[in-house]
Amino acid sequence: QVHLVESGGGLVQAGGSLRLSCAASVHSFSSYAMGWFRQALGKEREFVGRITWSGGDSLYADSVKGRFTISRDNAKNTMYLQMNNLKPEDTAVYYCASRTSASTPYDYWGQGTEVTVSS
Repeated sequence: QVHLVESGGGLVQAGGSLRLSCAASVHSFSSYAMGWFRQALGKEREFVGRITWSGGDSLYADSVKGRFTISRDNAKNTMYLQMNNLKPEDTAVYYCASRTSASTPYDYWGQGTEVTVSS
């Protein structure tokens, strides 16, 4: 069982930055690959990026590449999403999720944290 809690969302002006955190309550956080997703109002949930268990490799959606960075601190059981140069189209509820490997689906999800980017 993995319990995930996101935090750090809020209201920011376009061009600004936010850092989201995803705290995991799990015995072996370093065993899990992690990802970030987002869902805007009226739209389907979309992939933002993911990071391997070690943090050595990450992948991003084209829409955020070069602006967002995912990192993790396994000693703190926490994953981060640094979001720079935010745009109004980044407005969404952001979710973190975990999975046991790159070949399995994400099976644990947080409750989400809301990010609003004003123009």
